[in-house]
Amino acid sequence: MIIKSQKDFFSGLLYASVGAAFAFGATHYNIGTGARMGPGYFPLLLGVLLSVIGLYIMFKAMVVETRDGDKIGKWAWRPLFFIIAGNLLFGVLLSGLPKWGIPGMGLIVAIYGVTLVVSKAGGLFSLKVSLILATILSTISYLGFIKLLNLQFPVWPSFITG
Repeated sequence: MIIKSQKDFFSGLLYASVGAAFAFGATHYNIGTGARMGPGYFPLLLGVLLSVIGLYIMFKAMVVETRDGDKIGKWAWRPLFFIIAGNLLFGVLLSGLPKWGIPGMGLIVAIYGVTLVVSKAGGLFSLKVSLILATILSTISYLGFIKLLNLQFPVWPSFITG
């Protein structure tokens, strides 16, 4: 069969691959039954569902005609770099790298850091807008995770809180 929509085919392949990986990973846990679900039941179910959706999308990409074949364009290297860098920075700022002597800066600083870095991924960057967004995100995250859910992780840098 000929692929009639490259975008849909490779999107479906990604869905099917990730779903299969999650389903396989879930088999390392106790699955249980429908009445007594184990820790692997839900990830297995979601992984299988994601794989089925991916296979459907792949099938549809090979059957349904598209005007120009929905060719895959060039890689967007700038957004890819800044989004991955922002996520790595968030992890480092939140908990630090004790092996290298880098202390954790806490949730608020990590959110400001990730927001400023990921904002550079788009074509338009405004420091004022990014700082406003970071303030809103950090406030909502603090209220949601720390106050409502009572999660225990550092909010401020350790040299401030002691």
